[in-house]
Amino acid sequence: MRPEHFVLAFDTSAAHCAAALLCGGRLVVLRHEAMEKGQAERLIPLLDEVLAEGGIGWAALGALAVGTGPGNFTGVRIAVAAARGLSLSLGIPAIGVTRFEALALDLPAPVAVIEAARRGEVYLQDGRLAARIASVDGLSVCSPRQVGSGAFADVVAPAYPLAEAIGRVALGRLGTAQPRPAPFYLRGADAAPAADPPPVIL
Repeated sequence: MRPEHFVLAFDTSAAHCAAALLCGGRLVVLRHEAMEKGQAERLIPLLDEVLAEGGIGWAALGALAVGTGPGNFTGVRIAVAAARGLSLSLGIPAIGVTRFEALALDLPAPVAVIEAARRGEVYLQDGRLAARIASVDGLSVCSPRQVGSGAFADVVAPAYPLAEAIGRVALGRLGTAQPRPAPFYLRGADAAPAADPPPVIL
């Protein structure tokens, strides 16, 4: 296989550290580790392990794929920052993929992607409608099928594990101009800046 066929995909947008190595349309390695915290320390070692298991080094990669959320505010930033840094150092493209795109991949359209967002809310993309935060109370959707951790009726399973799906979406975009990966937030950060006024400098 030519080096440009290798895509390393990863995601830390929830309580996990997940990665997949794909070559063309073939899944080579898939790893998913549940964790509430510690993704920043675990991500790069995990990627090293995935590449070693796949029998290649960093130089063999043709592209990176990264989950951009929505999801945990800090987790999304960890993966996106890593993708940007690795892209720059390796001289290869990094392609951002939203959780909505990954979960809906290869499912019959239209499908509503509904992911739990805490606080009695969900992240929702209902078919071609714009993504939004929605309250669980009284939630209804137009699409005949639903996928995701917040799905409540006519539920279908994702076609692929999350990291693999992110890689497959990115494979379909190789060779086209792509913006730098950026976090896909539907809600602001949980922590707000301090409200105290700054000290007066004399």
